[in-house]
Amino acid sequence: MLEQMEHDSTHLRLSEMNEALDSGMFVHVKRMLNQTPPCDIALLLESSPPAGRKVLWRLTDSEMQGEILDELNEDAKTSILKLMDTESLVAATEGLDTDDLANILRSLPDSIYQEVITQMDTQDRHRLEAAMAYPEDTAGSIMDTDTITLRPDVTVDVILRYIRLRGELPEATDTLYVVDKDDRLIGDVPLAMLLTTDPNSVISTIMDREAETLPATMDTSEVAKLFERHDWISAPVLDDSGKLLGRITIDDVVDIIRENAEHDMMGMAGMDDDEDTFAPVIQSTKRRTLWLGVNLVAALTAASVSNMFEATLEQLATLAILMTIVPSMGGIAGNQTLALVIRGMAVGHISDENSRWLIGKEAMVGALNGAIWAISIAIIVSLWKGDMSLGLIIGGAMFINMAMGGLAGVVIPLVMKKYNIDPALAGGMALTTVTDVVGLFAFLGMATLVYGS
Repeated sequence: MLEQMEHDSTHLRLSEMNEALDSGMFVHVKRMLNQTPPCDIALLLESSPPAGRKVLWRLTDSEMQGEILDELNEDAKTSILKLMDTESLVAATEGLDTDDLANILRSLPDSIYQEVITQMDTQDRHRLEAAMAYPEDTAGSIMDTDTITLRPDVTVDVILRYIRLRGELPEATDTLYVVDKDDRLIGDVPLAMLLTTDPNSVISTIMDREAETLPATMDTSEVAKLFERHDWISAPVLDDSGKLLGRITIDDVVDIIRENAEHDMMGMAGMDDDEDTFAPVIQSTKRRTLWLGVNLVAALTAASVSNMFEATLEQLATLAILMTIVPSMGGIAGNQTLALVIRGMAVGHISDENSRWLIGKEAMVGALNGAIWAISIAIIVSLWKGDMSLGLIIGGAMFINMAMGGLAGVVIPLVMKKYNIDPALAGGMALTTVTDVVGLFAFLGMATLVYGS
């Protein structure tokens, strides 16, 4: 309900702004944008065709542009960055957290990226280069280097006075980190404990020496699982020597979870999760052509099986009417298993230790479902067409294909994962090919044996 209200509000604002733009009321639109949060402006930009997006961007407040860029999806961000020169980009990103800045600059061509960092001050450049040193989709690439560190030999009172002098804390700060002289993490102190502990207490006596940490090379998907499992608000990121590099906060993890969900959803259709809804026609066409071509090859493979039994189909037209039922049922059975396995992989339920049991279980489920629906379709077709042989043929083919679909639904994503192929992206197409080929071959093959001359 809340999400629907948010969408309606966004569409209303977009409609109002488009009407104002069509009327030439640019000052009114600029005033409206200045009163809109950066996250909502990003949504408005993503919801606008290229021409309207360009006008809206030019009317946004330059002081808000860095935060807006950070909220945009990858394709929309790239289209906006093309509208900015190096000087305006440096100004827009000034003051952003390191992780947000790194996220924006990764979208730039290398030549422009080099121009941008040369115009930064030394401290910001070093912080950015530290984050950019780690591969994308690792903990190091999304960490924020803005952290407050403590020494173990100071008192709580000293720390509280320092915080008051500092005036503000980094966003989503719930814990302060205790480090040694080499910046190696030795513990942490929750902010709540600092506020409720005797001010004369020494940090070393109240800190937690078993602090949960994240290696900088950990995959962001694993980071998200840990945050979800332990209900963290933030967590420190360390290098191989135990040196504190920065921290990851819950807002970063929410972005990861959302991106992973979008990736799985769009991947099922063979599309990029960051594809811009309002991207230019040629760009969208290029991106979709590859998977359409791959799917055509898979469809031709299934059609070639039908072609092998052309003589049988010519003799008995009823087979042509019924032949789509078997691949369809096998595909549904396989996709049910495929979705279950991909979800299990995403949440970390599946490992080498339990994958064999899972294969056996899904094979049995496929066989049992196959038996149930094979008997059902055999009875239906026998009564419908008055031919028991035809009922037995389609029932046998359905049993084979549904059993194979259940088995393929678990084996295909496991094999793809082993060879570093994204099962969310390619699993559905591979499964459909298997169930189409096996279903048609089983049905038409048995029909040829029974009815062939």
